[in-house]
Amino acid sequence: MSTIVEATIPTEQFALRHAFDRLTDPEFEIVRLVEHGEDRLMPFLWATAADLETVPGALREDPSTENVEQISELDEEHLYRMEWTAHIRVVLFLLMEENATVMDATAANDVWSLRILFPEHDSISATEEFCTEYDIDLQFERFYQLSDSLRRGKYGLTEQQYESITAAFEAGYYEVPRDAELAEVAAETDVSHQALSERIRRGHHNLIETTLAPRPGADDS
Repeated sequence: MSTIVEATIPTEQFALRHAFDRLTDPEFEIVRLVEHGEDRLMPFLWATAADLETVPGALREDPSTENVEQISELDEEHLYRMEWTAHIRVVLFLLMEENATVMDATAANDVWSLRILFPEHDSISATEEFCTEYDIDLQFERFYQLSDSLRRGKYGLTEQQYESITAAFEAGYYEVPRDAELAEVAAETDVSHQALSERIRRGHHNLIETTLAPRPGADDS
């Protein structure tokens, strides 16, 4: 049975470690991760930092990247496409050897948080053995079955978006008048105000796109 695992790994053992060292309060969120050849990956990721104007240079100068390209820009975050060429041993092992899928990944406070879909439980054990052999500090934090994730995935939400919107709802952020401000929800969930705001905004976009936005060819009458 397919199992989803939430895991963490220090940035120093993964990608963009040097970018983290250069930037102030950086946060990254992968929205798509594509296998590109036998020894590299091509992530699409949102990036934000207190010094946002320095993000492009920090990404391009990081030894783990090549061909960094900015493809979209919002007020407080930018979307980039790049190639990861080093420090990605764990993810390559997952994709190529264990047929696992990295469903989403975020990075903040010098830690990458990954949500990984393993097709079989034996794949989890094999990954743990691989990390032990190569002294990789990949920590498995939570396990749950794929069926538990279908409700949020049905509406196009990532794990972080689902949890952020749910936390805001339970705190009374959507009440009129509001029972809680976003800063209060951020403090309760131990997420920065900016990161929470962006996750909720993108989550709202996905909810509208998958539930309310007209589909091509739909009857408008």
